[in-house]
Amino acid sequence: MTNDQHHDQRPNTRIRPRIAIIGGGLGGLTLARILQVHGIAATVYDLDASADARHQGGMLDLHEESGQHALREADLFDEFRRLVRPELEAMHVLDKHGTVFADEAGGGTRPEIDRTSLRRLLVTSLDPERIVWGHKVSAVTALADGRHALTFTAGPSITVDLLVGADGAWSKVRPLLSAAIPEYLGFSFYELNIRDVDARHPDTATFFGTGTLFALAEDKGLIGHRTADGQLHFAAALRVPEDWTAGSGVDWSDAPAGHAALLDQFDDWSAPLRNLIKHADDAAVPRPLYALPTGHAWSRVPGVTLLGDAAHLMSPFAGEGANLAMLDATELALALVAHGKDHEAALTQYEAALFPRSAAAAAASAASLAASFSADAPRGLLATMTAHEADGYAISDADGVLAL
Repeated sequence: MTNDQHHDQRPNTRIRPRIAIIGGGLGGLTLARILQVHGIAATVYDLDASADARHQGGMLDLHEESGQHALREADLFDEFRRLVRPELEAMHVLDKHGTVFADEAGGGTRPEIDRTSLRRLLVTSLDPERIVWGHKVSAVTALADGRHALTFTAGPSITVDLLVGADGAWSKVRPLLSAAIPEYLGFSFYELNIRDVDARHPDTATFFGTGTLFALAEDKGLIGHRTADGQLHFAAALRVPEDWTAGSGVDWSDAPAGHAALLDQFDDWSAPLRNLIKHADDAAVPRPLYALPTGHAWSRVPGVTLLGDAAHLMSPFAGEGANLAMLDATELALALVAHGKDHEAALTQYEAALFPRSAAAAAASAASLAASFSADAPRGLLATMTAHEADGYAISDADGVLAL
């Protein structure tokens, strides 16, 4: 019998309160899985029709102290190790002329894994009845006894004892706790892909290399990585007003028109870098960057809390998005296990650690974003990476940029 089977089949000796987790991303699934390991039932409600309803992003690296720690607590670490892709851990940092400023082979303590594979691992680890697909929250109502009523666009309403918002940047749960609204950070990213790059565009494949690429200049960048299925998944980054995409006059659903507009923005970049845009398949997908205020926090409200981007949306330039969500989930799950039916004690413990942890990561992320597009780019990024890595943050993957 495996460790997973041992934990999942242990007799339940405690009353199982009704716990609802809104959002089936990595954070929400990790929370449900660790609770299941400890014999506590929780149900994930996700708006997607199924686990494979939409693209989940490319590669991400999991940090020892957060993402990997979460998978150990979830009894999934061995399965995770079988899915990692060490050949994709390399990182290349260039300027707009293609001059190489950093060329790292990888092989460190933060292995790469395909985001889709990681999410599938978490989904399949849960009892099937613990995920309810096709349930988009339309309203959340606080009840007098500390419980919450959830109304969905389809399906019956439910009442839950504990509500966890793991529903991302535009969380439907967050307004129960905070009036904060994500603010535009001054940058928009235009997501692009090149499929089967080694066979179709070998020169571009060789230039890009393996792993992650950051090509940066003041106010602009090309940032991306290879994926496990042989694609280049990257974004063209521009410092533009929030309404620039809509007001540009470009039909962004028209691939040639969008590519031409981006090539105009990168007209003084080297030919090999411009070729990334020229060879891109399909239309560019605009991804404006938003963040909650650094240090976002709230007063304790009975029966509800947040994790991941719902709690601390930040720019992706601290490499912490998925890792921090999984750590949040782990800390919350273990607090609930430790305090049993006393949810308020568990949430108080969880939030006391959540707020300073996320504030530090958000500050590091904001500093890294500014440095990445400074006048001396990419030198500012490299200096910031060195400083932040000493504090435990890493800007060595582009997953947060490409999974917005």
